[in-house]
Amino acid sequence: MDIDTRRQKQLALMTELIERKIRLHAQHLYDQRGQAEGLALQDWVEAESRVLENSILAPLYRKTRAEVSSSEESENQEFAVTGSSTSEAGA
Repeated sequence: MDIDTRRQKQLALMTELIERKIRLHAQHLYDQRGQAEGLALQDWVEAESRVLENSILAPLYRKTRAEVSSSEESENQEFAVTGSSTSEAGA
């Protein structure tokens, strides 16, 4: 395994571990509120903030999430362009 592949796997593992901590903390917040529905995003954002403020890996997590978000946006834009040309062709 080359060093770049190893580094990518390590980054993915660290990001996954941070996300797991965030998920567990969000679940804890949900349980504290008596499992009231409708505040999942608020719980996630608060948990993310709390976990990252105490994590040395916060910059890595933010960078990884930004890269994932930008690649998802470009995929969505490509799909929208492809989808619109397909619908025009069928019209």
